[in-house]
Amino acid sequence: MALGSNHVTKTTADKFIPEIWSDEIIAAYKANLVAANMFSKMSFKGKKGDTLHIPKPTRGSASVKAASTQVTLIAATETEQQVLINKHYEYSRLIEDIVETQALASLRKFYTDDAGYALAKQVDTDLIQLGRAVGSGTAYSTAASTTNAFIGSNGTTVYNSSSSNAAALTDAGIRRSIQRLDDADVPMTDRCMIVPPSTRNTLMGIARFTEQAFVGEQGSANTIRNGLIGDIYGVMSYVSTNADSGAGSSGADRICLLAHKDAFVLAEQMGVRSQTQYKQEYLGTLFTSDMLYGVAELRDSSAVALAVPA
Repeated sequence: MALGSNHVTKTTADKFIPEIWSDEIIAAYKANLVAANMFSKMSFKGKKGDTLHIPKPTRGSASVKAASTQVTLIAATETEQQVLINKHYEYSRLIEDIVETQALASLRKFYTDDAGYALAKQVDTDLIQLGRAVGSGTAYSTAASTTNAFIGSNGTTVYNSSSSNAAALTDAGIRRSIQRLDDADVPMTDRCMIVPPSTRNTLMGIARFTEQAFVGEQGSANTIRNGLIGDIYGVMSYVSTNADSGAGSSGADRICLLAHKDAFVLAEQMGVRSQTQYKQEYLGTLFTSDMLYGVAELRDSSAVALAVPA
């Protein structure tokens, strides 16, 4: 027997069908992370409190054992690194019913992608800007004339943000910066370098960095997917428009950051969370995606900042 055409369909019951914003935005968030995937990450999820305490024990040294004598005892007052969980960022849109009814499905796709991108960019920005204080120097983001950042051309000359003496990255600058990490006993594995687009342009003009040994078989494809531009002397290098800016006389200098993954840490207390709520007074749906986290420098000698022109 025919039941007619008055069926309850996805269209007629649309307001009773739950959305899946959260999964879509988490996927977009992860896809857009660059720096957060290179540095240490610690989960603080489900824990109460506003500060994460990370022990920082002091390395000991071996002692000569003399005959018929007691061993040499080693004792040190250990320290800790505190990570303040003080960064709470959100992305919100109020979607009125008329838009929900008339707009194409691509509108929602844009909002989910945009929310993931916005939150990922903020996390990456906070991590990258930790490079402003590497070496315990004055932050290069100020107008101070002396900092612990170096210029890209040689990796030796101190960056003067007042006179803006930034210089294009060279092979010599890269090798000198790698030596700084070597001299500080930083592990040779898990190193990375984040550079601005202007520096990728410079690297493409240096013959040795355009050879197959540098870019690898998937070099160009990886650049499209995740910013990977190649392996420079064992250091995986990425291009990011989010690379930090120095002060400079015009404020236009950019920063290349060479670092080990343990130089910085991201502590997440609440990962990306997405919620929707119907607001009758506005005849629309409020969509909000947010997260709660903190960042901190773990090992000061495990990163080097190089100033280059924009």
